[in-house]
Amino acid sequence: MEKHVQRSRSVVARQPIIGESRATTSLRLRSSADKVGGGLDSMEAKLAGPALEEALLGEAWRRAERAGVSSQGRPAHRQSRRPQQPTVSVVIPALNEAENLPLVFARIPAETMEVILVDGESTDDTVEVARALQPDVRLIRQEGRGKGAALRSGFRACRGDIIVMLDADGSTDPAEIPLFVGALRAGADLVKGSRFIQGGGTADMPMHRVLGNRAFVWLVRLLFGSRYSDLCYGYLAFWRDVGSELRLDADGFEIETLIGIRALRAGLCVAEVPSFEHKRRHGYGHLRTIPDGWRVLKTILRERMGVARGSQRRPPTADESWSRTGW
Repeated sequence: MEKHVQRSRSVVARQPIIGESRATTSLRLRSSADKVGGGLDSMEAKLAGPALEEALLGEAWRRAERAGVSSQGRPAHRQSRRPQQPTVSVVIPALNEAENLPLVFARIPAETMEVILVDGESTDDTVEVARALQPDVRLIRQEGRGKGAALRSGFRACRGDIIVMLDADGSTDPAEIPLFVGALRAGADLVKGSRFIQGGGTADMPMHRVLGNRAFVWLVRLLFGSRYSDLCYGYLAFWRDVGSELRLDADGFEIETLIGIRALRAGLCVAEVPSFEHKRRHGYGHLRTIPDGWRVLKTILRERMGVARGSQRRPPTADESWSRTGW
């Protein structure tokens, strides 16, 4: 465990989330050199200033509009009650990721209110390393099996205004969190990272997965009228108050697809922002291409059949609110 913690000291220091005012906002974006190199320790391009922020958030909003999101997805009462300076909860599902956690924790923005690590009964030092890296980390034991079950366990424990999903293997870069938070503050209800728009990319996606993801994107466009550019990618962020509208019930990797589809069905305002997916540094991934791809396909078809039958999820009661059992 000690060697895992020591390694974190050589990783770049934490980056701040969007500052206290829009005039002082500083967004950190990965440089082209970093994307080519594919390493979390590479150079960053630091771009600051309100003009840049407006341009970036404006682009995120234009992407949301191109994704088929109507203005009815932004109820005035919902926007008006959201805080100007939101708190952020980061949820990290983990299973035997002790070697990768130092890379991830070192890049989580310093102003994050809480980091929630959901442990899937790891047999290595995952829990001990997390405590050593961040003493105030909130450790949650996963209920059920699979990534979806782990995320739902984490969501139920969140106290922040905004919830961000991160992978524990280092494939999703925590330094990109400010872009997600910025798009949410600009008016989006949910923000999806995309590897297939300008500024995005991937170093960890073989061709068969690229083709499979593209097929699923096309199918969701056909069946639901969306214009998503990426579907099976787990870097997402959303306002905590939309949890009861998503009503998540998936247990596996298909939860990423389910969130996107349920957001469309609920009329939420969805924005896409560019994101770069890195190779995991240590260990082996838990994604199984054929079985998990089949689960994604079944999820898409099941959601479509629900729309065709005209089924509508009834509004959650007070006892079913997301903060208790809505996830």
